[in-house]
Amino acid sequence: MKSISLYVDRESIIHDVDPVTKLIYILFALLLPIILPSFTISFVCLGFSLLLLIVAKVIRKAVPVFGFVFFVLITVVIIQGLFKPENETVLFQVGPVAMYKEGLLYALTITLRVTNIVSSFMILVLTTKPSDLVETLVRKGMSPRIGYVIVSVFQIIPEMMSSMETIMDAQRARGMETEGNLLVRIKAFVPLLGPVILGSLINTKERAMALEVRGFNSKSPKTYLYEEKTYTYSGLVQSVMMLLVVGAVAWRIFT
Repeated sequence: MKSISLYVDRESIIHDVDPVTKLIYILFALLLPIILPSFTISFVCLGFSLLLLIVAKVIRKAVPVFGFVFFVLITVVIIQGLFKPENETVLFQVGPVAMYKEGLLYALTITLRVTNIVSSFMILVLTTKPSDLVETLVRKGMSPRIGYVIVSVFQIIPEMMSSMETIMDAQRARGMETEGNLLVRIKAFVPLLGPVILGSLINTKERAMALEVRGFNSKSPKTYLYEEKTYTYSGLVQSVMMLLVVGAVAWRIFT
């Protein structure tokens, strides 16, 4: 059965870490470059996140996501390099178009921070089963309704991609052209929208009915099929991250 989540099943230390620690790492990776706004800190955080993805053996799965992020960030680089109000120093010029140092440095800061945040999120998404994440949070006191929303968010993109592949295979079997030049692909894409959207709505309704039948809204105490996933060094790792954040705050205040 094809997975409808981005989780990649591998044997690694990162996969063994509990979901709460990974969530705290996302917060850590987000806060540290903001508290200490330097290129060095941003590079170190990004490099460490990429190292964790390599150790987890999921870096290849993250490449398409990075490609999309960089494609979006190109516009940030161009806009800031050309039009940032504080631009003064011309770095290089092509005809009448000048790129400024101030804007490019600011765009680099944004690029590093966004890439770092995406990297830390990919560690969670690619190495944690959505069901494990939600179950852990529910055990900590989170509402099961919110847990269901989180699972749905993790699954919606893979599910829609799987649905599109199935519909395209069916269209090919009926003789419809789905490959070729850009115009052919656009013509093939438009008929996909209706079935994909309708299928998503139907799946949502069926899930709601299935949850209701299984007593999702029941007020009785819940039991769990699996034991809670724990990691031996979770406390140590979380404490180190907390100390680093506190140390960064202290450094920022007293220097």
